[in-house]
Amino acid sequence: MAHHSLFSLSLLALSLAATINGIQAVDYVVTNTAGSTTGGVRFNNDIGAEYSRQTLVSATDFIWRVFQQNSAADRKDVPKITLIVEDIDGVAYASNNEIHVSARYIGSYSGDVKREITGVLYHESTHIWQWNGNGQAPGGLIEGIADFVRLKAGYDPSHWVKPGGGDRWDQGYDVTARFLDYCNDLRNGFVAELNKKMRTGYSVDFFVELLGKTVDQLWSDYKAKYGN
Repeated sequence: MAHHSLFSLSLLALSLAATINGIQAVDYVVTNTAGSTTGGVRFNNDIGAEYSRQTLVSATDFIWRVFQQNSAADRKDVPKITLIVEDIDGVAYASNNEIHVSARYIGSYSGDVKREITGVLYHESTHIWQWNGNGQAPGGLIEGIADFVRLKAGYDPSHWVKPGGGDRWDQGYDVTARFLDYCNDLRNGFVAELNKKMRTGYSVDFFVELLGKTVDQLWSDYKAKYGN
């Protein structure tokens, strides 16, 4: 009986190991190369490397849920994400599974810098995980999806346009994020399905296929809803 129990435990251990190995493991690294600058010091004092690392972990998990990517086969193969705080202009950008954040922006930001950078990390993490239609999708749509994720995570800044704002559906960032939120309300999971379609290419007809209307019709409906 004891031998049987040990054998059963061994099988259980092997099963658990297989389950764990089936989970996509991502390594997260945070580096501050601007520690002597005002923004670098503020990053260390007000945000911190460990908080940033935990935010990257949380952002990845949240993005997988928003995109309904429940298995590793649904996602990009990204073994490592590196966050680099450095002395550059702008706000942030993502490239080659690296997120570069401007220490100058951190140093000059006048509001709650921890909340702001958290939102930035959600946006940039989305760029790492989202599909872009093999480079064919409009840049405004790609940026809009990243801000849609930031919006759904609750880190939209107060200066963003209000629902109904903007001139074009693919204007990008907050404008497109608000529009995508409207589309997602029409069909729960719309953004996830749109992202899935963009794994292999892009067509503006994706909107018709998913929502039964052209994107221009949807934009007109959206503007009309908010009196614009």
